[in-house]
Amino acid sequence: MSFELPELDRKLTQAAVEAALEKYRLYKTITSDEREAQTTAAWSDSPKGDTGTTSDQTSNIAIHNVDSQEYRRRYCERIEKAVKRLPMKERILITERYLNIDCDFDYVVYNHVLDPPIGETTYYKRKWKAFYKIALTLNIQVVKEERGVESNRGN
Repeated sequence: MSFELPELDRKLTQAAVEAALEKYRLYKTITSDEREAQTTAAWSDSPKGDTGTTSDQTSNIAIHNVDSQEYRRRYCERIEKAVKRLPMKERILITERYLNIDCDFDYVVYNHVLDPPIGETTYYKRKWKAFYKIALTLNIQVVKEERGVESNRGN
């Protein structure tokens, strides 16, 4: 019995991984978008009828604030675990290029950040290997099929 790794659509898988890493970076940098309770009364000319529902604005806001923070925390934790599993050279590349807030360009990483600097071709080969592993770990890979492209997202 043998296990074969799937052949991935490189362009679509890379886009999916980059989107996930960009979302990580965004979640790490944004401040909490906590909602607040409305403190001023609303006045209206039209008569209000009973809608049959009760609403507790304060509890709804508290639930939203806790849930959104917890979602972001879990998402970031999941990305960090996936990157932590990579071999050291790939992990450093992904961390410096995508997880750190300071670096926005590949050429800066392979020329100035990595010590010793590596060539462009080596950098992109290493980056693709890391993306392949991250995509499989996060289950966001896009498998290349003979007749087309089959996405494994959301399965």
